[in-house]
Amino acid sequence: MGAGLEPDAGYEDLVRERREAILSRLEEACARSGRTTSEVLVEAVSKTVGPEAVVAAMRAGYEAFGENRPQELVRKLDALSAAGIEAPRFDMIGNLQTNKINQVLGRAHLIHSISSSHLAEAVSKRAERGGLRVPVLLECNVSGEASKSGFSPDEARAAAEGLAALPGITLEGIMTMAPAHDADAARRTFSGLRELANDLRRRTGLGLPTLSCGMSDDFTIAVEEGATLVRLGRIAFSSDYAL
Repeated sequence: MGAGLEPDAGYEDLVRERREAILSRLEEACARSGRTTSEVLVEAVSKTVGPEAVVAAMRAGYEAFGENRPQELVRKLDALSAAGIEAPRFDMIGNLQTNKINQVLGRAHLIHSISSSHLAEAVSKRAERGGLRVPVLLECNVSGEASKSGFSPDEARAAAEGLAALPGITLEGIMTMAPAHDADAARRTFSGLRELANDLRRRTGLGLPTLSCGMSDDFTIAVEEGATLVRLGRIAFSSDYAL
């Protein structure tokens, strides 16, 4: 693996050591909440690193990656393909504009950032036109911060049944981001997401198995509150991030 994309050996060691530390913290958080590590997918957010770092992370054991820009998702996949490397799972986790949908369809395993009914309908139409069924998450602004996009919990409740019925997409769950640098607010946000998911399951009859929440600073809290997917960038890839 990695012909033409050979990572620096020291950097590869760094990524492996950090993954071991992450998995140790994950195990502790699961133990505190009566869960097992098999219930949580650790996704490496590769938006700020190059394809060589993705190769290092694959060698360390990561099987899922997240990108926040469609053009960067395409660039990484093309680089891996050119190097003869079978691409791992890549998710689209960032803002998705309607004019970028075609870059993501057929490439992203899961779109985390369906932030409006308009976007859901646009993805549905493009996917149906291409004969695809695309797994998606509703982005929910559980914390209510004006700086964050997404459905409010009430908007999600009102829209969920209609969105679940759209052709071309499959509603797999919901996603949120917590306020930065505030552990108590993060816990309230993540528990709120869990409660919202339960409500949406009752309304739609869907399993909604994926709760995507928790990042480098707060992923252990997210796991304690029910996250099934955590999105880790700096802690996974940056030597500047203090463990």
